[in-house]
Amino acid sequence: MAWLDRVDDQVDALRRARALQEASRSAEACGLLEQVLRTTTDPHTRADALVQRLCALINLGRTAEFTGAIEEASTAVRDLPEPYLHGHLNALAALAAHHQGALDRCVTHLVRAARALGAAEERDRDTAWGWHDLAMAYSYLSFHGYALGAIERARQHGMAAGIPEEVFAAPGIRLRNAVALDHNGDSDGCLRVLRDIAIDLNRFVRDGRSERIRPSSLAAYGYAAARRAALGDPLETGTKTDPVRLLAHGGDSARARDMRQLGQICLAVADGRPIEAITRLDTALVSNETLGAAEPSRLRSIAYARAGDHVAAHRADRMAFRLAAQRNDRLRDVYIDGIAARIDHEEMRREAARYEGEALTDPLTGLPNRRRLERYIASVTSRGERVVIGVCDLDGFKAVNTTHGHHSGDLVLQRIAGVINRVMRRGDFVARYGGDEFVVVLSGAGMTEAAEVARRIHAAVRTEDWESLVPGTPVGVSIGFAEVDGGNGALRDALGTAFEIADREMLRAKTRPRAS
Repeated sequence: MAWLDRVDDQVDALRRARALQEASRSAEACGLLEQVLRTTTDPHTRADALVQRLCALINLGRTAEFTGAIEEASTAVRDLPEPYLHGHLNALAALAAHHQGALDRCVTHLVRAARALGAAEERDRDTAWGWHDLAMAYSYLSFHGYALGAIERARQHGMAAGIPEEVFAAPGIRLRNAVALDHNGDSDGCLRVLRDIAIDLNRFVRDGRSERIRPSSLAAYGYAAARRAALGDPLETGTKTDPVRLLAHGGDSARARDMRQLGQICLAVADGRPIEAITRLDTALVSNETLGAAEPSRLRSIAYARAGDHVAAHRADRMAFRLAAQRNDRLRDVYIDGIAARIDHEEMRREAARYEGEALTDPLTGLPNRRRLERYIASVTSRGERVVIGVCDLDGFKAVNTTHGHHSGDLVLQRIAGVINRVMRRGDFVARYGGDEFVVVLSGAGMTEAAEVARRIHAAVRTEDWESLVPGTPVGVSIGFAEVDGGNGALRDALGTAFEIADREMLRAKTRPRAS
């Protein structure tokens, strides 16, 4: 089921707004969406209208309104469990952040958009446009490989939803790739990509499919043809692929307006009017984000070279290269800062885990402490398992502290913790309860198994070489066991009762004579 199939209110208006934007009539779409927002009370309708409105504002280049529109759309979308909506919103937010020069936010939104759209199961029209807008955002940020991958996803979703191939041909993505190559000194590579774009357009024209190409895409085809002509390829005129005709398309798209201005400059160069091209460049007002900040400088270099002023051409080329390098440096900075932020996050996470571990661990022996012991017993008994607890108390420990001091007492506690832990069964639990008292927990066991564990502990403690550690002060252990009866539902009471019984059994064991 497509996203709009889940929307109950004013669906026709929302579809109409989509069609207007596809036809590069975003100002009309914006007015229609404002009317929807004034009259709807449905959260799904409101969310869709706000996401579409953000898209329209981006198309119109109304930068000052981006931040407020993103906040409104984010609030409306936040509680709706629809991957497409979250993905499309983040793709648009990435475009907005890019136009605002906030590359770090742009990259964050790109990651979120890709994850959300990747989770959308339906191959419908809306998800296809979400991938399309994500591809555009990748392209503007110069992540050309990611852009091509995303537009391919858009094409696949679009074809499954009945959208013709030419709608998602996305010449603008390959155009930005081409001019980026030229800005970095690879004019031959630029020409190869521009010629490939022309081949696609000629195929659509030949097959009678050019009428279904979006107006903004026609403008991109027009600029690709004009740019190719500025680099020396023959200029095609008087046909459906005439760049003058193509550049006239684009409706109210801000990006199409930019390409129209720059395209006229390219055509002046191609027509042998380089001085006119330079004059036009002096007055052209285009966004750095449409084709990169380096594009006007590179066109200036081409125009100067055509005019025979090679010194000025070289100077302009150096400026173009410097601007392109600055863009690459900014991208590297974002990447490095992102890695640093992830490292900081991992270190904080590890630090938090360490402190949590310290809160649940006895620092002297390294065994779990009383708090962790109680959590463990609660977890085991809540699963309905049989549990036996044993209280182990050291014999002779007071004499150790009196005779040898507390440092030696700590060494004894550390040694006894290792001895007990060493002889337990696999899966048993040992904790330091406090002072010289230790607790063992035998899950899935009864008193028979407890007696065997007690025998092993006694034997291990008895055979340990305490004389070399604390001469003249023998160390022993007294143990008492009890079963935890958690069947009546009052777990805390059951634990308290079991500890009392085990403690009494441990005290009785202290009074019994020991085998030598």
